[in-house]
Amino acid sequence: MSDALQVVGIQADLIWENPDKNLSFFEEKIKSIPKKTNLVVLPEMFTSGFSMNPKTVAENMDGKSVSWMRKKAIENDFAICGSLVISENEKYYNRLVFVHPTGKIETYNKKHPFTLAGEDKVYTSGNEKLIVNYKGWKICPLICYDLRFPVWARNAENYDLLIFVANWPLKRIKAWEILLKSRAIENMSYVIGVNRTGKDINDYEYSGNSLIIDYLGDEISKIEDNSVGTITNILQKPKQELARKKLGFLNDKDAFTLE
Repeated sequence: MSDALQVVGIQADLIWENPDKNLSFFEEKIKSIPKKTNLVVLPEMFTSGFSMNPKTVAENMDGKSVSWMRKKAIENDFAICGSLVISENEKYYNRLVFVHPTGKIETYNKKHPFTLAGEDKVYTSGNEKLIVNYKGWKICPLICYDLRFPVWARNAENYDLLIFVANWPLKRIKAWEILLKSRAIENMSYVIGVNRTGKDINDYEYSGNSLIIDYLGDEISKIEDNSVGTITNILQKPKQELARKKLGFLNDKDAFTLE
């Protein structure tokens, strides 16, 4: 159990469909983060960029990237998460992998594939939400386009931290920031959004704008420009619980069944 959780998000200019170079970048970046970090968050498809060529970049759960995540988590005594392309049972998934410091692995398959880019044509969507229990915190990790669907992100589980990993383009970056703050406010939850920066092979530009938001919608860490870098903050669970108790907004939420 821990009242405080030190989180770090790493914003990267991902190298197109090149897991080795991307892993090398994150390897170096991890060396410079605070020593007492509890959780590291990487972007969506952090080994490849937002590729619609799963045959080129897909790995299995025993592959080098998941093995690398497990190694980093155990070596550094932190949890690490991010999404990558996973092949399983002759299907491809945009899968978020959450690795505990013990090496334990939990996964979430993206619920809402990005139809505008044809993600639904090549990747199988998930249908189960993941709530990770880590150091006494309930964490709900989601992926990019999931951000536009508040019903799916709704805090029915009394989670404490909502995570969005993304490849969110510059042309819609205002929506990224507004929606992240909306999810924080409506769910009275800390939110961390980790986006990529740079330009991909399809000439889509990404500005990053990774940020951490508190349970009232206030920014508490942000990368102001499109540079490579990190966001970090020590989240305080007692402060969040006090605000929830004092304001009581979550007690008045509507009941419904998600189908």
